[in-house]
Amino acid sequence: MKKADLIEKIAKESGISKGQAEKALNSFTGSVTASLKKGESVTLVGFGTFSVSQRSARNGRNPQTGETIKIKAKKLAKFKPGKTLSETVEKAKLPK
Repeated sequence: MKKADLIEKIAKESGISKGQAEKALNSFTGSVTASLKKGESVTLVGFGTFSVSQRSARNGRNPQTGETIKIKAKKLAKFKPGKTLSETVEKAKLPK
């Protein structure tokens, strides 16, 4: 599903215009992004938790040359699905 598809589905299911649905979706993603930038996590009970993880610096290897390289430390956005979402996906019948 692409963003446009999600906007259309939100608009249809909530009885609002596509423009309003897009504003709501953009507001949601913007709010989650802003919280993560501050180092805060965002928890939606039953759905999941968005959080920030710190990856420490480490040594790696260039696969083409075999040369050892230094990989910088960085922050990563993470998502951990909630119990309800995990159970729903587990029970879902996926198309083959």
